Amino acid sequence: MPADLAVIGLGHLGLPLAQAAVAAGVDTIGYDTDPRPVAELAAGRPPVDGSLTASEIRRMLSGGFRPTTNPAELGRVRTAVICAPTPLGPDRAPDLTAVTDAARALAARLRPHTTVLLESSVPPGTTEGVLRDLLEEGSGLRAGRDFHLAHSPSRLDPGNRIRGFAATPKVIGGLTPACTESAAAFYGRLTDKVVRARGPREAETVKVLETNFRHVNIALVNEMAVLCHELGVDLWDVIRCAETKPFGFHAFRPGPGVGGHGTPVDTIGSHRPLRMVELANQVNERMPQYVIQRCATLLNEHGKSARGARVLLLGITYKPDLADREGAPADEIARRLMDLGAVVSYHDPHVLDWRVRDAPVPRADSLYEAAAHADLTVLLQHHRTYDLQGLAVKAQLLLDTRGATPAGAAHRL
Repeated sequence: MPADLAVIGLGHLGLPLAQAAVAAGVDTIGYDTDPRPVAELAAGRPPVDGSLTASEIRRMLSGGFRPTTNPAELGRVRTAVICAPTPLGPDRAPDLTAVTDAARALAARLRPHTTVLLESSVPPGTTEGVLRDLLEEGSGLRAGRDFHLAHSPSRLDPGNRIRGFAATPKVIGGLTPACTESAAAFYGRLTDKVVRARGPREAETVKVLETNFRHVNIALVNEMAVLCHELGVDLWDVIRCAETKPFGFHAFRPGPGVGGHGTPVDTIGSHRPLRMVELANQVNERMPQYVIQRCATLLNEHGKSARGARVLLLGITYKPDLADREGAPADEIARRLMDLGAVVSYHDPHVLDWRVRDAPVPRADSLYEAAAHADLTVLLQHHRTYDLQGLAVKAQLLLDTRGATPAGAAHRL
């Protein structure tokens, strides 16, 4: 059965796009080579990262959404959007394997006049280089003449129920002006505002800038957290006051590490490295170790050693109120605590099972009871179900890495 849209890749990028398309009345299929998420979605079960609920998946299915592993379906659509993951490889460069696999699968079935869009985070030049070459070689068609090709960087804020897909402007950059307009016509059905970039490279570089902006500013405030602790200054009060400035300042807050799917890009191919991003990476990657130092110091100040100490970790996901643990610092913090000889347990309302070094980490059933029993409780993620005032009363010792507790109720990062 023909469809208006094929979303290729049903992960954290593809599913929200498919959801927005179905809500806009676009006949949509979702293609993935992994049969497990396809089967789960077809059965109405939500993804493990918690990005969509079961009711949202059921609404998509009732709206006509069809998840599939059949690549033949790709040859029956007007628009195809590649949303394949691009995790960092050992050399810290994005791994394009999933993108090239998706391109080959699409190329073998690509029809004239199809609009092909890439939303995956890729180095500038990928759309008009690697992707274009694979599509043209596999289809015998020519981009910009026989089919449209464009890039549109993904702009997702998982868990944000206020600013959804439609309320977030979509940047697009096409291989030709006609490609850009074709992409604009598609995204104009899903979002309130379309922003035209000069071309694919500019659109790709938008994502590089936006992601690096986040990491550099988090690194700055993480450095400020360490400095302010040494000075005896309440950083959280500093931020509260600073964000009243109506210009030239955007508030970021420190934490135990930087998680999420948006990875900083400090080098692009053979081009010179972005030195500020390199430094930001170093600062942010040191934060789990800094948390461990604070844990050990707090225990020592209260007459306890890290060896044998009972440490309860609260919130092990990378973002509040979601089950997604992509890049969350909890794993490294748990490993380092274990290396010191601490007995680690955890509580997270969104994660029922957690393994570190292939061994299960005990999960606390009763939060208050576990906090009262632990020598040290560490808040790593502030889920809204946590009553931090009550926790501060029950816990023997509480380290808040998110600045979420009332002033004076806990030790803050």
